[in-house]
Amino acid sequence: MNGVLEWFAAIGTIIAAGLVALDAGRRATGWGFVLFVFVSIAWIVSGIKNSASSVAIQNSALLLVNGWGVWRYLLNPERSQIKADTP
Repeated sequence: MNGVLEWFAAIGTIIAAGLVALDAGRRATGWGFVLFVFVSIAWIVSGIKNSASSVAIQNSALLLVNGWGVWRYLLNPERSQIKADTP
């Protein structure tokens, strides 16, 4: 497990974690979760390809969590109300 797919997933995970930890606002955090979605998919593919079922299962669960993050920070229609209510 040391191919291009794994390197993309590893570097993408680091960048996504940095975006979320930076706490630079809802949009940056949301894009961090979008990147997390893509790297979760990459890890799932890598896990299946390399018979590493634990990696595939773990990232399947993380894909759901990251998808929820995308919803909460970028796609939720109530998000605009949160901005309006914040002083």
